[in-house]
Amino acid sequence: MAEVSVTKDAAPAADELVVLKNVNKHFGALHVLQDIDLTIARGEVVVVIGPSGSGKSTLCRAINRLEGIDSGSITLDGKPLPAEGKELARLRADVGMVFQSFNLFAHKTVLENVTLGQIKVRKKSKAEAEEKARALLDRVGVGTQADKYPAQLSGGQQQRVAIARALAMEPKVMLFDEPTSALDPEMINEVLEVMQQLARDGMTMVVVTHEMGFARSAANRVVFMADGQIVEQATPDKFFTAPKSDRAKDFLSKILHH
Repeated sequence: MAEVSVTKDAAPAADELVVLKNVNKHFGALHVLQDIDLTIARGEVVVVIGPSGSGKSTLCRAINRLEGIDSGSITLDGKPLPAEGKELARLRADVGMVFQSFNLFAHKTVLENVTLGQIKVRKKSKAEAEEKARALLDRVGVGTQADKYPAQLSGGQQQRVAIARALAMEPKVMLFDEPTSALDPEMINEVLEVMQQLARDGMTMVVVTHEMGFARSAANRVVFMADGQIVEQATPDKFFTAPKSDRAKDFLSKILHH
């Protein structure tokens, strides 16, 4: 991927938006998150990388309670994540999520996909929701596709609609769980460019990805995970030029030389 330079200052440590403390998660005998401590500041872009099975996606999904945790705590804007009910629905509106698969409603048009949550959860009028949806679809470059159904769009277009749908809820933080891994190579850049722009606009983002060019250019911080643990974290410059752990050195030697 061609790297796009994004000049971003590190967000102030005092303005903590997402805080994970001593978080543990098991799938049976598998300890997928081990004593995770991670703080994400408002306006910060944190890119999570590591080998398959290292716990990256589980970490991402725990932040909006798609995965429960066994112990520890996660707070959003100073409040613990709610367990269920209306409070959980409200949390999910505050935490935008973009998945590997686009998860769009196949029987609804692009416009309907982006207005639905605004009307149901944010209680906006249909006219207000449609105005916002059209503006966001324009912003992500698919404004002319508003009246089509998801199956009529390319994978890259569908993923950009999914981003617009998440943005329509005016989330405090956006989570991206390998958002380009299901795309054909020529469609990856069009999605990454939208994400680059969000980073420039100051959106708080947690991005699980294999796209090292994006990590280098858009992240404030790279978090490297292996075997359910955060092995190290640093600015992209420091991480990619002088990783500290043997595990990160080994990972980078494999991924950057192919």
